[in-house]
Formats: sequence, C-alpha cells, structure tokens
Amino acid sequence: MGIITCKEVCKSFGEKVALDHVSLDIPKGQIFGLLGPNGAGKTTLIRIINRITIPNAGEVLFDGRPITQEDVERIGYLPEERGLYRKMEVGDQALYLAQLKGMSVRDAQAELKKWFIRFGIQDWWKKKVEELSKGMAQKVQFITTVVHKPSLMILDEPFSGFDPVNAELIRQEILRLKDEGATIILSTHNMESVEELCDNIALINRSRLVITGGVDEIRHKYGNNNLELIYGGGPVVPVEGVFRILSDEENAGRHTAVLSLESGISTNDALQALLAQESLLIRSFRELIPRMNDIFIKLVTEE
Repeated sequence: MGIITCKEVCKSFGEKVALDHVSLDIPKGQIFGLLGPNGAGKTTLIRIINRITIPNAGEVLFDGRPITQEDVERIGYLPEERGLYRKMEVGDQALYLAQLKGMSVRDAQAELKKWFIRFGIQDWWKKKVEELSKGMAQKVQFITTVVHKPSLMILDEPFSGFDPVNAELIRQEILRLKDEGATIILSTHNMESVEELCDNIALINRSRLVITGGVDEIRHKYGNNNLELIYGGGPVVPVEGVFRILSDEENAGRHTAVLSLESGISTNDALQALLAQESLLIRSFRELIPRMNDIFIKLVTEE
C-alpha cells in the first residue's frame, strides 16, 4: 500500500460531480503524475488529500490508515493559485509559513538560509513580496512548501511562471528531494516534464479515473507497433506476415523508413527479417513509442 490510497472517492458540488468513484494508490518514494484537462477533478482530489474539503463518499488513507489533520502537517502543498502576503518581507513570511508546519524559529532560520543560498536569493530576505516578479515569488513559495522536509509533497503546476533556466533548477530539486526519500505528487499539463520526472501517473477526465500505471508501461501499451529504420543501400522490401512499409524517405543517401509490424510479430522478428536483406546497411533501428502528450490527447478526446 502506498503513502496515499484513495478508495472510491466521490465529491459533488450541488449537481456538479467533481469526482466519481476515484480509486488510486500513490507509491512511496516516487514521483506520481496527476494528469487531466482543466475541470477534470484534479484540484478537488488534491484538496481532499489536504483535508481542505471532505469527500461525499469514499476515503483517503495515509500510510494505510484514515488521513488525519496531523498527517497533513507531513504534507507540503504548492497550490496552482499562488498565495503570498504581498506587504510582508520575504524572510518574515518564509519563517511564518515554516512555523505553521511545526518548525521552531531556530530550525526554520537555519533551513531557510540553506535554501535561499541554494537558489541564489539570499539578498531577498528583506524584500517585500510585492517587489518580486512572478517567477521570483514562485521560488519563495516552492521553498516554503518543502522547507519542513515533508514526507509527501503535492506540487500543482510547479513550473508555471519560470523561464527555462529556473524551470530546470526546480526539476533538479524535485529529483533531489525524491532521492532523499520524499514522495511527490506532480499535477501538470507539461507532458515533457511527466516523461522526464514521473514514475507513475493517473489520468482523470470528466471526474473519473481513465488510466493509471507506470509511464513506460502506458507508453508501450498505446504504441502502434511501429518501428523506425534508418538505413543505407537497399531498398528495404516489405516481408509478408512480418511488416509493412508505411513510409520511406531519402535525404542525401540516408533513408528513414517507418515499418508497421503485423499482429503477433516481435521487434526481434522484424530485425531478423531485415538482416536477411543483404543489400541493407542498417544504421539505426528502434521502436516508435508514442509521447505522453499524444496519449493524453487520445484518451481525453476519446472520452
């Protein structure tokens, strides 16, 4: 059982169904992608895990038992709607938020100093939040989310507002926190980040769980059984019962072909058939696995 287990969670707001019998398990020590289009129910589920709102039915378990308010103190939550007090100084606000999570002033000051140095923002301590850009404020809020070393972190669109350099900084910190044993729920529309960071995902659409599982497992499941062959010499010849040729393009003597495997044929079968074509010089041969972005669009539009 994972750090968070949702069992048949339902939530309605009047006649609007936000979550419809959603069940999922979030393993410890992994980065778990929570995906779905706008309005699908992701934020409602996150708020239920944080006990900001209560489900109409079903339950949420934390470490195998019903989640309590004490468990919420072990969670770091970065909401999509950023919320810092604009008139407060950055250092005072960071200290205040750290103390809300149970840290002493002394421990909070020591940890915050480390984080401010790591992010290169040690001279921001006396700045007012209203003086910061969106990306600068986002850095501060990320730090206040993780400074108390929570065992579970919920990051809702954590890369929003960042330039590529700072987005990469946040990615590396997320991976470092995972290596240190934290579990991270990552809610994002950035499918490239999902492929780079996530071990497992759950896709919610129209209030229901559509699919959950490992990223690599899902990408292979929704593959089209196609291969890319880059070759010289040739030409490549289709082999009845093994593969068809979907396309074959030539550029400066270098050919790129897309092959479609027949049902029941393995990648190794296709390679053996190609090796039997003695005029071919195989330069590259790989399975074409769909991107998470294509799978997301396919599943959501089919729904």
